[in-house]
Amino acid sequence: MPEKITKREKRSIEKERKTQKIKKIGICAVIICVVVSISVYAYIVKPETKTEKHNRTATIETNKGTIKIRLYEDKAPITTANFIKYANDGFYNGTIFHRVINDFMVQGGGFTPDMQQKTSDQISFEYDPDLTHVDGAVAMASTGAKVGGTFQFYICDGAQHFLDGNYAVFAQVIDGMDVVRDIASVQTHTENGMDDVPVEDVIILSVTISE
Repeated sequence: MPEKITKREKRSIEKERKTQKIKKIGICAVIICVVVSISVYAYIVKPETKTEKHNRTATIETNKGTIKIRLYEDKAPITTANFIKYANDGFYNGTIFHRVINDFMVQGGGFTPDMQQKTSDQISFEYDPDLTHVDGAVAMASTGAKVGGTFQFYICDGAQHFLDGNYAVFAQVIDGMDVVRDIASVQTHTENGMDDVPVEDVIILSVTISE
């Protein structure tokens, strides 16, 4: 037969049980806090690190100087992948900036110096509201608003926000805006029925993608 438990012993046992229960609750709370903290870190910090690593740069060598642009691969994946493909294939090498308007933009990548137009398949139109036509923005040229375009691109000489939402911005000049200004200010004329063609060829020597 078990010995009879006194009231004092009973209260002591119950107190010990409560203490153990509180300790378990405290340990669970700590574990939950750790898990939540790790989750928040993975959600907030990791994507930013991945984005910074993913957005590559492109160096556009011209006979007027070098222009370096940051590609928004995270926000314009279709358009940047298209540009990168043509760059890696050497497609832009030897093409010209064939349309130049001071205080507006310089457009190139689709004509040879003898004004022969290159052709290719059209891509889907891509738009991100965070990518606007600020000074130095790089966007896809196309036949009209909300049309995807092929491979021609333009660089804004000054902000051109009236184009926002109608043409796909996919990059930003990070070095060489002085070169863009120089190109934008060259003398132009009409050639082969096209206006704003530089009198002296502004040639894209190469476009190189960097990690």
